[in-house]
Amino acid sequence: MGKVPEGYNAVMNFVTAGRLLELNREFYNRFGDSFSATRQRLQPGVKKILETIPNDVSVLDLGCGNGHFLRELIRRGHKAPLLGVDFSLPLLRDAESAPGVEFREADLSQLSVISEQLSVIGNWSLITAFATLHHIPSTEMRLDILRTVKKLLKPDGKFILSNWQFLNSEKLKARIQPWGRVGINDSDVDEGDYLLDWRSGGEGLRYAHHFTAEELSGLAEQAEMRVIDSFLSDGEGGNLGLYQIWAHA
Repeated sequence: MGKVPEGYNAVMNFVTAGRLLELNREFYNRFGDSFSATRQRLQPGVKKILETIPNDVSVLDLGCGNGHFLRELIRRGHKAPLLGVDFSLPLLRDAESAPGVEFREADLSQLSVISEQLSVIGNWSLITAFATLHHIPSTEMRLDILRTVKKLLKPDGKFILSNWQFLNSEKLKARIQPWGRVGINDSDVDEGDYLLDWRSGGEGLRYAHHFTAEELSGLAEQAEMRVIDSFLSDGEGGNLGLYQIWAHA
């Protein structure tokens, strides 16, 4: 991740990580409906990924939101098991209307604990996490999730993730708020951690981490996986989402 600037922790403490998780739970429970209303179309990067998925591979979607990705797979005639998990009940209420795919409430910060409940015979061919990992605080918690992903994958399976590149947009950078608004000190968070406001259906605050490609590659290596493809997509400049495809190392 590079040199950590003075005033930042190299390792986030448990209390701060829990506070950031709770902040996002509160946000998506309160604004889940209005957030879902802004996510009625798949992002260009997700559409690009869709074109590469055979209809006979099992797919586990972590942080499935309102389920549009898995519903699109069903619309295209997908035949293998599809499972979407998310902690936000407002988003899952939209997802429940999708036939042919199972949706479950699950807290991804506890993925290693509940992994057996999400397993499938022979393990998953594909696991996806679109715009999800950037809401998970602390390197330790991210690695716990990523190592569990590896355990849930087939030996020749793929893990596809995307992460928000909000620092590439002046408009989005204007939404960055001081940590003091939620009672957190700058020194308590990690480099790349940000508090951003939300302005649809009321004002809300949520936590997001801005990943670099190098940081993600480092996480892949620590999780004993490897990056086999990486590309930017989404937004007016085509650079608001960083997509990567991982495989077993």
